[in-house]
Amino acid sequence: MNWRRGRSGRPLARAKARLRREGANVCWRCGGGIDLDLPPNHPMAWTLDHKVPLSRGGDALDPANHAEAHRRCNSAAGNRVTAPPQPTSRRW
Repeated sequence: MNWRRGRSGRPLARAKARLRREGANVCWRCGGGIDLDLPPNHPMAWTLDHKVPLSRGGDALDPANHAEAHRRCNSAAGNRVTAPPQPTSRRW
C-alpha cells in the first residue's frame, strides 16, 4: 500500500499547512468565513476538503483538488461530487 498517496502522511500534512496559511479562509461550499482560532472539533472549524472525494478517485495530493471548508459543510457533503451553488447577481 502506498501511504504517501492516502489521507495520512507528511505530504498531505504539508499541503494542509500550506492551504491553511495561504488560503482565503472562506468555505468553498457555503461561502462563509472560517475562524482559524476555533478548536479542530468545532463544527465551524477549518478543514481541508477534496473537491473530488478520494473514494471517487480524487487525488489526495493534487492542489487543484484541495479547498477550504467548514467541518460541518465538509461532513454534510459526504462523498458527493456536486459543486456548491453559485451565487447569483440578484435575488430572485
